[in-house]
This record gives sequence, C-alpha cells and structure tokens, in this order.
Amino acid sequence: MTEKQLRSLVKDGTLDTILVGFPDPFGRLVGKRYRADFFVDHVLHEGTHGCSYLLTVNMDMDPLEGFKVANWDTGFGDFQLRPDLSTLRVLPWQKAAALVICDYVREDGTLVAEAPRSVLHRQLDRLAKLGMSAFCASELEFYLFHQTFESAFADGYRSLKPSSDYRIDYHLMQTTRDEDLMRAIRNGLTEAGVPIENSKGEWSRGQHEINFRYAAPMEMADRHVVFKQAVKEIAVQHGRSVTFMAKYAPTEAGNSCHIHMSLWKGGKSVFAGTGAGKGSSEAGPGTREFRAFLGGLMKYSPELCLFFGPTINSYKRYQPGSWAPTRMAWATDNRTTGFRIVGNGKSFRIENRMPGADANPYLAFAAMLVAGLAGLEEGLDCGEEYRGNAYIDEGLKRLPSSLAEATRLLDGSVLARKALGDDVVDFYVRHATLEHQSFSDAVTDWEKRRYFEGI
Repeated sequence: MTEKQLRSLVKDGTLDTILVGFPDPFGRLVGKRYRADFFVDHVLHEGTHGCSYLLTVNMDMDPLEGFKVANWDTGFGDFQLRPDLSTLRVLPWQKAAALVICDYVREDGTLVAEAPRSVLHRQLDRLAKLGMSAFCASELEFYLFHQTFESAFADGYRSLKPSSDYRIDYHLMQTTRDEDLMRAIRNGLTEAGVPIENSKGEWSRGQHEINFRYAAPMEMADRHVVFKQAVKEIAVQHGRSVTFMAKYAPTEAGNSCHIHMSLWKGGKSVFAGTGAGKGSSEAGPGTREFRAFLGGLMKYSPELCLFFGPTINSYKRYQPGSWAPTRMAWATDNRTTGFRIVGNGKSFRIENRMPGADANPYLAFAAMLVAGLAGLEEGLDCGEEYRGNAYIDEGLKRLPSSLAEATRLLDGSVLARKALGDDVVDFYVRHATLEHQSFSDAVTDWEKRRYFEGI
C-alpha cells in the first residue's frame, strides 16, 4: 500500500486504526495502535517512541538486568520507532486496521544494533557490498487445538485437544474439518500482502504447515512475523488456539521453520550450476560459490545455533527420527540431514532444516548469511554429499543439545563477534543466559510427579 492509497483509505473512513510495531528479540510485534488520522498527520514521517526496555524484557515482560543497551541506571529511556513504509498493509482480519513495521532507532537516527531488524539490515548491507542479493522463504508449522487460548491457559495446558485424532500429513479429508480456519488464514494473509502458496496437514495430530512465496530476506522476515500474529488472531476469532512451540509434547513431532535460501547477482542465481569439490576432480551439485556458502553453513551453524533454536524448548525438538535434524550433514533431498538441497535451475537452493517455529526470522536469516558469507570469504567447500540415515551416524558432528551449550558456543564464536559485533553477541547471550537461569530455578510438573511421594 502506498502513502497515497493510505491517505485515501483514511480520508474515506475505510481505515480508522494503524498498528505501529517492531519485532522484539523473540520475534513478537510490539508497539501501539494509533487513530489513523493522527498517524498520517504525525507518525507516518515523524515516527513515534517506545521504551527501550522492550529489548530487555523476558516473555512475561519482566525487565531484566545486565544489558548495556537499556537498564535501570540509564532510566530506561525511549528509542524511536521509524516506520518502514514498504511494510504498510491492511489487515483484513481486523476491522478497519492497517499495520506498519518499524526500525528501532536512536535519537541520532542510527539503528539500535541489538534490535532483530537491525541485525538483518547489517548482513544484507554486507551482501550488497559484494554485489549480491538473496531470496529466501520460511515454512512454518503449528499445532491447532479446539480450546481457546483462555481455556488452555486456565487448564495449565494439561488437556489440550488437537484438531485431529490421528496424524494428518498430506490428508485432504481430515484437513477439511479445519478448512474454515485455514481458508481464512490463506486468503486473509494473501490479501494483506503475505502471499500464501498452500496449506497442508503435517505429520502429527492437529499439526498444519503453511508455505509462503519466496521474497528478499527482510520482506520475508516481515511477512513471517505478520503471519504468526495473524494465525493466532484468526484462530481466536474461530474459538481455537495454536502453538508455534518447537516441541509442545514429547510424543508429537516438533514445529519446524525450514528456511530456503539462494544468492543472486545480476539477475542470475549464484548457486545454480555445476562446480567441483576442493581437492576433487569430481563435479558436484551447484557452483563453487554455492559449495563455499554451504561449507560456511556446515562449519559455523553449531556456533550460531542459538539463532535457530532460541528457547529452552527448542532443543527438545532435535530428536532422532523426529523429522528435525540432529547432526551436521548435507544431501540432495534427504530429510535426515541438517541441510537439504532442492530445486533445479533458478529454484536451486539450500533448505536449512535446523530452525524451529520459535525462531526469530530476522536473526535466523542473518545467521545463515553470516555463516555462508564466511564460507565465501574463506573459500570453504561443503565436502561430499551425505548418503544414508544421518540420525544414526555417530561420526557426524552433533548440533548443540541444549540452550546452555548453544549459548556458550555463540559467546565464544570469533566469527559471530566479527560479523555481528560484541554488543549484539553479548546482548543475545545475556538473554539466553537469563532464560536458562529462569528455567533452572523453576519447579516443573515432571519433578513433582517424580519426587513428590517417591523420594
């Protein structure tokens, strides 16, 4: 939607509310709702303000200590929310409302480096200096339940009833039962400028997947966060609830966020073609640039894994035979490996199967670019294609097994500190450290069942 279109819709009363938000460290959209007339007269070009503590709260909105970017000693002042007008879109599932996503900036106009959108901006700038751009797409899975969010909360999430009684991967009959909701999601999001390709039943009971059309990374990340918010809001309107938790139940498959990425230069794919592995005369899939980029992902993804698995729950998804990868390997169309190579010609691309649906897309896309660009700079090679079942191959390097391990790896990553900056690395390490400490201090239902009487 252009500014001219916006002003016209506001003037004729079609729009009366504008949501002004930015993605926080967890990938949630936070911000304000403005009367549309005030927005076009003041906020559209001047921006607005939001408390700096929005970067340093946990999921429960408790202010956390130990952050340089914002703290009690500095009084938790304001940062500016600067609207990115390219993100302006009508929200068909909300009455007379539109949304604009903002960059988080300081008073001097510079980006707040720790903000997720800023992290991705920096990596895209690096890519542009090399004369390249990227396309990517994320595939998000979620579970649909018959309860409302309120009733699920009141019950302590103990009696969740999935929308199907059995596994529904590729089912057309069972998914018809949910079609009123899924149709509203597909059509509403497409109308809002988040073009949907398809929806399908996923492997577990009540699990669904929706695929978007590919786009440039920033646009795709923006679509991703709008999508997650939309799915939750539309579910509420249908008396249902959903979860994007990486692993909501031990007996069910996790929710993935597979990320597809390719590099482009001069309107042509940098990846498509045939190259040769380092030290080998045998041709392999993709160009040398592709193999170097993938080599960087293979080498550096473990130490950047915090951006693919940002929560305690993320690491419960990485289980053998679970459709989530556990070891570092790549192959053509092999779903046991962390990287799956798919497509031909212009569609030739890397699928990163590591991120869960709890990943912040801005950070996950940025992490892939950090690792891949390191591969290009260092002239790495991805090595031979893996053949077989990567789940059972103990010779392959494992992904981090916990949030604590992933945090330690990121904290000690020379590459991350070089590419992202110490302030950014320290910021996300601090968040993860406090999250892990909070979980360690909690007394869980598992502990009560285990020890209440028996110990």
